[in-house]
Amino acid sequence: MADTTGHTTDAQATDPPLRKASWRHIGPGIVVAATGVGAGDLVATLIAGSNFGYTLLWAAIVGCLVKISLAEAAGRWHLSTGRTLFDGWASLGAWTSWFFGVYAVVWGFVYGAAAMSSSALPLQALFPDVMDLKWWGVACGLVGLVFVWFNKYAVFEKVMTVLVGVMFLVTVYLAIRVTPHLGDAVAGLAPVLPDEKDSVLNTLGLIGGVGGTITLAAYGYWVNAKGWTDTGWMKVMRLDNRVAYATTGIFVVAMLFVGAELLHSANVAIASGDKGLVQLGDILEEEYGSATATFFLIGFFATSFTSLIGVWHGVSLMFADFVARLRAGRTRTTGEEVASGERERSWPFRAYLLWLTFPPIVLLFQGQPFRLVIIYGVLGAAFMPFLALTLIWLLNSARTPRHWRNGPLSNAMLAVAGLLFLVLCVKQIWDQPWSEFF
Repeated sequence: MADTTGHTTDAQATDPPLRKASWRHIGPGIVVAATGVGAGDLVATLIAGSNFGYTLLWAAIVGCLVKISLAEAAGRWHLSTGRTLFDGWASLGAWTSWFFGVYAVVWGFVYGAAAMSSSALPLQALFPDVMDLKWWGVACGLVGLVFVWFNKYAVFEKVMTVLVGVMFLVTVYLAIRVTPHLGDAVAGLAPVLPDEKDSVLNTLGLIGGVGGTITLAAYGYWVNAKGWTDTGWMKVMRLDNRVAYATTGIFVVAMLFVGAELLHSANVAIASGDKGLVQLGDILEEEYGSATATFFLIGFFATSFTSLIGVWHGVSLMFADFVARLRAGRTRTTGEEVASGERERSWPFRAYLLWLTFPPIVLLFQGQPFRLVIIYGVLGAAFMPFLALTLIWLLNSARTPRHWRNGPLSNAMLAVAGLLFLVLCVKQIWDQPWSEFF
């Protein structure tokens, strides 16, 4: 994808020279792709394939393009201003701090349990006689905690890259194994809606569900943690971001192929949510044997566990910045902090790690409180329009150096994203069982 700012002017002489975009620098994009594609994303795409065949292939690709624009905008803010995204949000008013603070506390509590449970499911399927699902979940959470607590970004990135390699091999192998009809797949690139009720909302849901939510905001923090702290890294960041969503596109298209060929043609339905992947493992075993099913479950674990440790690391970085900004009461630059790894050693970073791990363990054993789940759903739905619209605000204002502000293409893509996620947010809020809440 081209430069989404839409500008053709060169950087000013005061900016560092632009480094050549090189594949050897790729890293944060792999991390955001691995974190953003969780088991739930794969199930949603799998179900879309099982319900509609290849009809919504175009929607999965559009979803990747939308997320490219969001992540590029977040990375561009960090590199062009030398300020973090939370610094930018705080400059818009105290309401952003209230929103993020409540979001981080409630979302982290519920997500922690969901991530541990998702990582536990394939392990229990692989080793059914070792321990109960809940204890597998506890083990995954504790391993994620220890790994992120004692390792810095460089090690974290290497491990994520290995796990992405596993995800890539598994999803591509499955897509080839089911022998896709390429003619039908090409026809699926035409923007056609399924002929059914609520097809528009279902299509928008698939577009919005491709490749991450809060992890898009964390991308700028990973860019800084990599050591990219000024505009000299802009070309590198853009290549890195494109690689991230090309990788994401391969994952979701491959799973749509599996849904279209393995489930749609046989009229087989699977459950929504992570348990749908366990069902898929059983179907794969019946069709192709236990080796293929085992290979798939290993990929399922890699998908779930990368989302777990990615959130443990990335959102903890954001929370540490949130606390630092509140304590300082002023705008902070990022270069020295990132170079010294200060955030990864800070008490807010580690406090949020503990929050993501230990309180959610209670939910694993007692079930998720009904009212909390509703609040979680509403806040989660509201975050993406919040991100898209605040990025438009920040990147069209004097807060951003003129030659790095949004151009027409970036504004158009962010506006589309904002409108898309606003519609999905309203639907999510409307669908909540509010009568049972009070």
